Amino acid sequence: MKASFTPPPLLLLMGGLLLGGCTALSKPEPAPQPPAQVVEAPAEPIEYGQFRQDTLFDLLTAEIAGQRNRFDIALDNYLHQARETRDPGVTERAMRVAEFLGAEEPALDMAQLWVELDGSNPEALRSAAIHLARTGQHEQAMDMMQRALDLHGETHFDFLALAAAESDAPTREALLESLTQMLGRHPGNTQLVFAKALLLQQAGREDEALSLLENHRGTDAAPAAILLHSRLVVEQDPDRAEQILYSGLESFPDDTRMRLLLARMLVTSGDYRAASTQYAKLVQDNPEDPDLRLSLGLIYLELDQPTEAVEQLQQVLLVSPDNNTARYHLGNAQLAAGQPEAALTTWQQIDSGNELLTSRLQISQLLVRQGQLDELASQLQQDREDYPQHALTFYQIEIEALSGQPEKAMQSTNAALQAYPLESSLLYTRAMLHDQLGNPAGTEEDLRTILAREPDNAMALNALGYTLADRNERLDEALSMLQRAAALEPDDPAVRDSLGWVYYRLGDLERAEQLLRGAFAEFPDQEVAAHLGEVLWRQGNKKEARKVWKQGLEQSPDSELIPATRNRLEAE
Repeated sequence: MKASFTPPPLLLLMGGLLLGGCTALSKPEPAPQPPAQVVEAPAEPIEYGQFRQDTLFDLLTAEIAGQRNRFDIALDNYLHQARETRDPGVTERAMRVAEFLGAEEPALDMAQLWVELDGSNPEALRSAAIHLARTGQHEQAMDMMQRALDLHGETHFDFLALAAAESDAPTREALLESLTQMLGRHPGNTQLVFAKALLLQQAGREDEALSLLENHRGTDAAPAAILLHSRLVVEQDPDRAEQILYSGLESFPDDTRMRLLLARMLVTSGDYRAASTQYAKLVQDNPEDPDLRLSLGLIYLELDQPTEAVEQLQQVLLVSPDNNTARYHLGNAQLAAGQPEAALTTWQQIDSGNELLTSRLQISQLLVRQGQLDELASQLQQDREDYPQHALTFYQIEIEALSGQPEKAMQSTNAALQAYPLESSLLYTRAMLHDQLGNPAGTEEDLRTILAREPDNAMALNALGYTLADRNERLDEALSMLQRAAALEPDDPAVRDSLGWVYYRLGDLERAEQLLRGAFAEFPDQEVAAHLGEVLWRQGNKKEARKVWKQGLEQSPDSELIPATRNRLEAE
């Protein structure tokens, strides 16, 4: 709902207007304008004009209608009388009412009429420029600003530059040319400098924008210019960009945008301690802003201060109780603070959004760690009933949580396949579980079931081809499958590892080495390391083989495959 519109009353009451035969229309106070810093013109003498009785009645009706929230009547009356009377005061009044209502077209019409009637008024010129810029008429807007500048009035070139952000390149270039000409006549005008720098940045000419700002004194005296300066510097010198903002905050300690940009830069650079100081100040100044508190809570989590994180995230939920992002991270903070039951309760309260699934993954992992497998099954069964659109994902979450217990995971996978018998991802999962449980026939059966329906399923082709190669069985068939997988996924290092392995089984060590080296360079997995090391060993390059195995163990210290491979080869 819009705020109540309460325009200033007419200077003279209706009776006095009628008796005096003339009116005195108050100069209305401007509605808030988009530019951040608006300097009001000095108060001007009241303009008196001779109005007919029907005009007075329309104007008074507009005032009363505004007081009673009948803004449509107020606006219609003011627009009509502005055109009828061509009085600058009435016209400005009509424009302000239109601005208040967000009626851009009549606001522009009245602004242009105001300029026509009072072309030496800088405020009229500025208003017309702003409304022209809003409608994309940037050249005309710039012309109005130039006229205001020539009258020694305050201007808002920064607003025009921002309004031009979405314009096309020719428009930006035309505005840049106009600004350059104006700077030639007014070299000390910092708004012109800032506006030109902003347009240069928007045109991708960051170096020119930075040079312009740094070669003109006074631009560091405006918050918007300081913000632009820091953004132009940050890619090349993040420390300097932060210092620019620190210096700016000494002059403008209450500038929220500047402090927020500094806080975000500090997060990006990994200086969470300094970022927490800035966010804490922002929260202190804006205690009802949930986004700031959420950011501070997440930073406390990064700093391993879960108690402080819990406090901030709970405050977020007091202000924004439906904020599931805050609720999800609150559960993380509670778990880190040694409150697993509180974390479970918090996550269980999440009932929508992206956090619904991630919270269930966290719940599942926590319940498995606690050995509460019955509670896990009950939780996810209830979730499948409550959120049937995610039922398959909840099965997959349950299976993933049980991955360290393949027998339990197999039971859950079989239950899922009862509900989704044609789901390839479940068949693939069961094939891998069969492999873990030492049932190669089950692995092959499930993979062939997938391929019967999806002959171009690269993942299944790779898995079955590798399984046959690893068992040293039906190598020609394995090679055919893996070549098809490689054609479908030529950049997948896992497929190249499998293809290299089948060539090794076939005795083509040179081709095997080439493929395995490429796979290991992109994906230094312990399995790839074991394979490449074995090929190198067979080629007589035992020193490099040991080096590769060492690299693999650095990546996967708990690997059992690499030591088993090395021990087997050394024992031969």
